[in-house]
Amino acid sequence: MSWRRTKAVARKEIIHIYRDPRSLAMALAMPLVMLLLFGYALTLDVDRIPTMIYDGDDTPQSREVAELFRASRYFEVFGRPDSYGEIEKEINHSRCLLGVVIPSDFSEELSVGNQGQIQLLLDGSDSNTASIALGYAEALLQLHSLTLRTRWFDRQGGSELKVPVDPHMRVWYNPELKSKNYIVPGLIGVILMIISALLTSLTIAREWEMGTMEQLLSTPLRPGELVLGKMAAFFIIGFIDTLMAVGVGVLIFGVPFRGNAIFLIVTVSIFLFGVLCWGIMISAATRSQLKAYQLGMITSFLPAFLLSGFVYDIGNMPAIIQVITHIVPARYLVTLLKGIFLKGIGLEMLFVEFILLLVYAAAIFFIATRILHRKVA
Repeated sequence: MSWRRTKAVARKEIIHIYRDPRSLAMALAMPLVMLLLFGYALTLDVDRIPTMIYDGDDTPQSREVAELFRASRYFEVFGRPDSYGEIEKEINHSRCLLGVVIPSDFSEELSVGNQGQIQLLLDGSDSNTASIALGYAEALLQLHSLTLRTRWFDRQGGSELKVPVDPHMRVWYNPELKSKNYIVPGLIGVILMIISALLTSLTIAREWEMGTMEQLLSTPLRPGELVLGKMAAFFIIGFIDTLMAVGVGVLIFGVPFRGNAIFLIVTVSIFLFGVLCWGIMISAATRSQLKAYQLGMITSFLPAFLLSGFVYDIGNMPAIIQVITHIVPARYLVTLLKGIFLKGIGLEMLFVEFILLLVYAAAIFFIATRILHRKVA
């Protein structure tokens, strides 16, 4: 291994990048644009749910229930429907997600100690949002039901009504339960996976198409030196992308950073090394820029987005898919980033993910050099 030859290849790539400012600008701007776009657009927070309340009773008791929904930040009550038909019309036009129907005998049933029935109508075309909205509404009504039961018990002259279970919740690491706090760190890993693989997936293929690969093969340059030299220039770009992504996540989205900055740098560096080698491996195997770009996108974007666990919980996936996720490097980086950002934990807790990421980087470097060695032969 000659570092002099490796440095020469790296210098050649840096000059090529410098002479193509549009590609350089795209490589630096694309992660920033993707992070801002996904960071603002991709959210799992469900609040201000469009709600309509049909009060068929129109008594102080029914108006109290309606006021509970109006006072909650999770519901946005609009309109005063006079029938089921108006709620159905608004749901069909996707202007209403939740309809609350209070029957005409609601207060009468409560006055005699019976259960007052309240109907909830939901637009199930978006099942995830509808399930969350139903949970909010049920929790609100259960709390109100307990309040009414306490009042009725007091009127009967009974002793103080105590709740059998009084839960006290304490949420760690993300107390406000903001989805951006766990989406943005994972999104950083996904973006780095995509950008890094695409940056290097065209390098070797471009050399073959331009006819300059034969000149490189006529030199004493070894496959390992070629891989490291090609990768070095793009590693700098990838690291700049990382700094920008972390800065946007912390300063613009307000994601807390509780971990060790040095551990973050080492982790991202190993990941960048592995995915950049992956792009070079694809480029060497295809010898075509078009094929390399397409294969790089398929093997980076789809696995990183769907199988890394940054949005979709791996534990809820089918068993065979859970096994496949173990070969997706973004899975380990997402876990590491979430642990570093939100939990502030280090190598002692993330040792397995760190080692697996290290093994991945070493294995891809070895495979890339072997493929180049066969191509040279």
